[in-house]
Amino acid sequence: MYFLSKLIIIRGNSDSGKTTLAKEIHNRLPRNTLLIPQDTVRRDMLRVKDGKSTLGLPLFKDLLLYGYQNCDYVILEGILNAEWYEPLFKEAQNLFGNAIYAYYFDIPFEVTVRRHKQRHISSFGEKQMRSWWKEKDYIGFIPETKFSNELSLADEIDIIMKDIKG
Repeated sequence: MYFLSKLIIIRGNSDSGKTTLAKEIHNRLPRNTLLIPQDTVRRDMLRVKDGKSTLGLPLFKDLLLYGYQNCDYVILEGILNAEWYEPLFKEAQNLFGNAIYAYYFDIPFEVTVRRHKQRHISSFGEKQMRSWWKEKDYIGFIPETKFSNELSLADEIDIIMKDIKG
């Protein structure tokens, strides 16, 4: 089967660095690259809650299909809880097959809290972040490269760019 597009999945807990990385990768890839940020789709476009059977799932699936059929690269970025988004990951696997490059930020909670305090003046804090936290939330059936807090943004970019070009 011929795959028209490559899918890059960037996941992890809140304030792990996924959005920054996704935007950097998006800027380095050719023009025909679709960036699907979970927060934008779910919170800004649809204004729906996250959770099992979130109302955002059909739109995420439609966006993946559009990207598969029309784009060279698709970047799916967000917390993307492995259990809640399993139907989306199965759809991704059906569409993209082996052309999936998945990355998971496996970073300690304390590091994400510190990053959050440095970057945000927001309506949520450590208590709320802890309620969202899911340790080692791996997809399981799609292999994911784990990124630790030891890696720099430049290191992460290099790893992804080598993977998708190789």
